[in-house]
Amino acid sequence: MKFQQFSQLIAISTVSAAACLLSVGTAQAATIVLDFEGVGDFAPVGNFYNGGAGTNYGIDFSTTALGLVDSDNGGSGDFANEPSPNTIMFFDTGAAATMNVAAGFDTGFSFFYTTIGNPGSVTVYDGLNGTGNILATLVLSATPSTGNGDPNGAFDVFASTGVTFSGIAKSVDFGGVANQIGFDDITLGSAIAGGGGQEVPEPFTIVGTLIGGTAAFRMKKNLKSSNKA
Repeated sequence: MKFQQFSQLIAISTVSAAACLLSVGTAQAATIVLDFEGVGDFAPVGNFYNGGAGTNYGIDFSTTALGLVDSDNGGSGDFANEPSPNTIMFFDTGAAATMNVAAGFDTGFSFFYTTIGNPGSVTVYDGLNGTGNILATLVLSATPSTGNGDPNGAFDVFASTGVTFSGIAKSVDFGGVANQIGFDDITLGSAIAGGGGQEVPEPFTIVGTLIGGTAAFRMKKNLKSSNKA
């Protein structure tokens, strides 16, 4: 009788352990690549990947995150040679854009980025909205401007970087100087951006802005006004 009770306890414990494993394993299992195509020029990314016009991955972005289309394709972006033409993600206000993944993801995280003269950083958290424990941090070196646009675009080098981590990540902060850094092919579940990569270049000291044309002029006016305050 005691042995039977003990066996039942083992069976219950085994089922409970399996249930725990299932609850822990609810994070995104497949590798997901966000290329931002279809977001639009200067359009909020927001819920594009959370029931919006894009694939529903249950991923949303803070209000600072915007799409930016290459100027050679009718947009405002002063960039070139993006890994998945013609749209990237950037922010033109604040110090960061935040990505939330309610279901969580594990294993690794990676992306392509471009930034001239201003380093950036990316931080992975186990809580939503950049809260909880830090699972990984990446310092982003400045990328060069080589003059090899497609045919235009000063931000013409996209470097890839990635990291592996333990635990379940639920948010990522993309930090840097507003309108000076852009991201593409953000990849969840892998330390290799979009399934490929390139060497991160050495820092350069050239300064530019990601927005070209009238949008750049508007940004300069805003900066000039803020300097008077």
